[in-house]
Formats: sequence, C-alpha cells, structure tokens
Amino acid sequence: MENIPPKVQNQLAMLQQMQQQIQTVVSQKGQYELTIREARRAVEDLADVPEDAAVFMNVGSVMMQKSKEQVLASLNERIETLELRVKSLEKQEKALQGRFEQLSSQIRGALEGKQQPPGPA
Repeated sequence: MENIPPKVQNQLAMLQQMQQQIQTVVSQKGQYELTIREARRAVEDLADVPEDAAVFMNVGSVMMQKSKEQVLASLNERIETLELRVKSLEKQEKALQGRFEQLSSQIRGALEGKQQPPGPA
C-alpha cells in the first residue's frame, strides 16, 4: 500500500465508503419491499373478510378494532408511502452506483498507469 500515491489511497477509502452506502441503501430498499409485500398480502386477505367483521390493527403497541375500510385505507396509504421511499432509494442507489463505477475507473487508470514499465528513453 506504500507504493500507492496518497491521492489514490484517498480515492480507495472513498470507494469503500461508497460501497458501504450502496449496501445500506440496498438493505433499506429490501426491507421496504418486504413490508410492501406484507401489506399487499394483508389487503388481499381482507378482500375475503365480510364488511361487518371485526378487524384489528396494531397501533403502536396496542391492538385496536377498526372498520375494514379504515384498515384498508391505512394499508394502502402505507404501501403508497413505502413505494415512494423505494423509488427514492432506487434513484439514490443508481446515482451511487454511477459514482462508484466512475471512481473505480479512475483508480484503475491511476494504478495501471503507475504500474506500466517505463518506455524507452
């Protein structure tokens, strides 16, 4: 590592940090997508429930009885909100991925240029 110029060492550190950011974004996106699937499944399950049936919903640490309509509205709102977050994370991931590839290319170029044998004098 002592043969690598300080500028390239700094770029490598930035690359590692960017890689961690990408992993965090991908992980968050996966969690949101899982929550969306669960909420959609609940909406599908509620389709089979009669309108006058007792429906319960978690509100914080308390479970409360709500109308089917209220629960569906809440679930659909949650799905919509999470879908917006997923889209935002996808944009963030794409931007980070682009910067990551650009920085990787710069580092490769710097290292390959440094490792090339000197030409004839």
